[in-house]
Amino acid sequence: MSNAAVSELVWGTLGSPVGEISVACSAAGLVEVRFGPPPAGAVNAVTGARARQTETPYPHPRAAEQAAAPEEAHGRSSGAPEEPGPPGQGDARGEPDGAHGEPGAHEELGGARRQLERACSQLGEYFAGQRRSFDLPVDWSGMSASQRQVLPVLLASTGYGETVTYGDLSRRAGVADGGKLPAARVTGQIMGSNPCPIVVPCHRVVAGDGLGGYSGGAGIEIKRWLLIFEGALPPTLDWDPAGPGGI
Repeated sequence: MSNAAVSELVWGTLGSPVGEISVACSAAGLVEVRFGPPPAGAVNAVTGARARQTETPYPHPRAAEQAAAPEEAHGRSSGAPEEPGPPGQGDARGEPDGAHGEPGAHEELGGARRQLERACSQLGEYFAGQRRSFDLPVDWSGMSASQRQVLPVLLASTGYGETVTYGDLSRRAGVADGGKLPAARVTGQIMGSNPCPIVVPCHRVVAGDGLGGYSGGAGIEIKRWLLIFEGALPPTLDWDPAGPGGI
């Protein structure tokens, strides 16, 4: 873990057809979207109607490349820190001790909360069928070099209702082939470690002969549901706009 200065990370939660979603933002932008609740140990404070918010310390950048398994569970092994800070690091409202006396601490926390409000609002619009693209800055600074190489290309080049294969995305992003793993396999690992699914749309990356993998939330059925929801796949007879079964 890096010894760089710690930034404020603000968490919020919202309901969706694919289950509870937790969102984390820094003042610079979106840091993480995870399926399920925020990390264990976070202190919740209800600050508005759109989201329950918590603040936790977030070190930038991560010190090492992530060695994520292909299509690992989003929000559990995405590389974002999951352990709470040492005792005494947060007060009753989740604000780190001493933050009030640090220059710019209020501005940074306020900026993170504004980013969170935007992110929760836009995700709600997306699931309501009212938004097809996100107007959100992504804070790439805590991601690995390989994530920063591929994920911005995915975000910029694969829009709502579109799909791209792992191989095509690897070529777009300039992922080198000829190493221990084929470039498409490397790209699949990066999709599995994507810390911001849905907004950075790894569900739109598919195999050349099928859907490929997806372990976020309830797994492949979430990927299938999202692609049908966006019109990239025709609806099956059992497709339910209220969400995948079993959630």
